[in-house]
Amino acid sequence: MLCVTVLLSGLTDVTIAQSLKTTPRVGFIVSTGGPTVPSPLLEAFRRGLRDLGYIEGKNIAIELRYAEGKLDRMPGLVNELVQQKVDIIFAANNVAIRAAKAATKTIPVIMVASIDPVAAGYVESFARPGGNITGYAHMGRDLSGKRLELLKELIPKISRIGILWDTDGPGPKVAVNEYEAAAQALKLQVRSIGIRGPKPDFQEVFREAKNAQSEALVVIGNPLVAENQKPIFVSALAHHLPTITEDERYVRAGGLASYGADLADIYRGAAVYVDAIVKGAKPGELRVKQADLFEMFINLRTANQLGLKIPRFVMVRATEVIE
Repeated sequence: MLCVTVLLSGLTDVTIAQSLKTTPRVGFIVSTGGPTVPSPLLEAFRRGLRDLGYIEGKNIAIELRYAEGKLDRMPGLVNELVQQKVDIIFAANNVAIRAAKAATKTIPVIMVASIDPVAAGYVESFARPGGNITGYAHMGRDLSGKRLELLKELIPKISRIGILWDTDGPGPKVAVNEYEAAAQALKLQVRSIGIRGPKPDFQEVFREAKNAQSEALVVIGNPLVAENQKPIFVSALAHHLPTITEDERYVRAGGLASYGADLADIYRGAAVYVDAIVKGAKPGELRVKQADLFEMFINLRTANQLGLKIPRFVMVRATEVIE
């Protein structure tokens, strides 16, 4: 899944009228890629702002910074922007949320959390989050069982799976436990296959998967995985390993299937929180929303290369079949 941190400034303890005279600056920490790599989720956020009447360069400005898939860079980038006295932090992954929570108790934080934000300690409740954090919880990890059910529909006789995950990521740590519980209920044997940045050894990763006789691979998304999506999915195909993920972009990179929240819809919706806070709303009183749109993608090219025939009843449920 691509992850970002958005920061708006110029809206400190002043009246709404005074605030609206100042052009908010938006700082965007892009989790993966660089200036020449398009960011679909950044564009979705921009569309959300435009829908609300914000015109970049006129009544809102955006500054970009790049973490380049390195989770350990995000706290420093968050702290740097806090020191610049920004006024809204949009934290789009768990590392950024935790960094923002540790760095400030006063600057409003709009989050996009993949895990339960109450259990994680980000907010007090969904209805009244309290403190300075609100936003979205797409609870992608809660869909682990549904992804494994989809995998069994695609490969009915499957019995052993590998789970590829970043051992340094807080979200993936939660996800692994949920996949293991879901796999047990579905009578699937699981092999945990951890990777670590900045340069994972994918030859060793896939050697381990094959040695464990894994028949498919669950790929848990995070910035490290997103930054390395090409070698992951090229190698998976070369080793004849079907993959299932939570994010459309991984299917477009060569994965077999995905099921998860519509992240573009969430990022467009995040602009509503920005607008509300710009106009004086307190984040602690803005309800945390959960995703209500979900997507399933199937890569038919990958299926054909793997020699898999996708059942008709799966194809008709797909948001998009990539051919």
